[in-house]
Amino acid sequence: MPSSTYPPLNTLPLIPKLDALLIDLLQSLSPEEWQAPTVAKLWTVKDVAAHLLDTTLRNISTSRDGFFGEKAENIHSYADLVAFLNNLNMSWTNTAKRISPQLLITLLQQSCKEYDAHLQTLDPFAPAIFSVAWAGQETSPNWFHIAREYTEKFLHQQQIRDAVGKQALFTKELFGPFIDTFMYALPHTYRNVDAAIGTTVKVVVTTDIGGEWIISKQKPGWQFVSSISTEPNGSLSIDPNTAWKLFSKSMQPADALPLVELAGEKTLAANALQMVSVMA
Repeated sequence: MPSSTYPPLNTLPLIPKLDALLIDLLQSLSPEEWQAPTVAKLWTVKDVAAHLLDTTLRNISTSRDGFFGEKAENIHSYADLVAFLNNLNMSWTNTAKRISPQLLITLLQQSCKEYDAHLQTLDPFAPAIFSVAWAGQETSPNWFHIAREYTEKFLHQQQIRDAVGKQALFTKELFGPFIDTFMYALPHTYRNVDAAIGTTVKVVVTTDIGGEWIISKQKPGWQFVSSISTEPNGSLSIDPNTAWKLFSKSMQPADALPLVELAGEKTLAANALQMVSVMA
């Protein structure tokens, strides 16, 4: 469970496992499945795979090689940053339509190995090259940056699996760290929610692969707490399949509302439906 002090999550050993599962998945796809639509709005399966290649190449170039081909200029707000990233993502996926699925797989195999080797060299507690902005941080340690990379790899592979009806990545080993990292956005989600000191909210992701997270309103703001002695003021229960879609903007809160359970002060608890643990 996350805490107000952000204890490190060690997702690094899981990244090669996700990469191997991705390559096996892509190699199993038929030509029709490569063109299947996904919950990533306008992107097909092939577009999502191309996006995974793009982010891997970009991260190697910036973090390992110190090369920034396109710098984020005139960024004055969070919305400006999201727009910049959306433009980067779309320009690549449009160009990558010229790349065959077979070549995408080959390039992913090589680049994922290089990126994983680079991540192994990072001091987990040194400042990351990019902060985790969706958690409200201006500076983040490398371990959190790596955990974010883990969620990106998990999320996009899950989008592909969802699109083609392949087995979901719903194991405690893989889904647990994914949703645990996503929940670091929870206090930031409540930053503008006015409540009395000591007010608590609990989010429960159901089934044995889920977990529970509790935040409490304190003088510095909303913070994680490990436990509470009374019932939370508000609580939200959500299943894993709804959670990964909702918190990645693949599902709208209004569409998720009939699929979740709210208890206590329902308006207070419903703010958790607005949590977004991705940038673009």
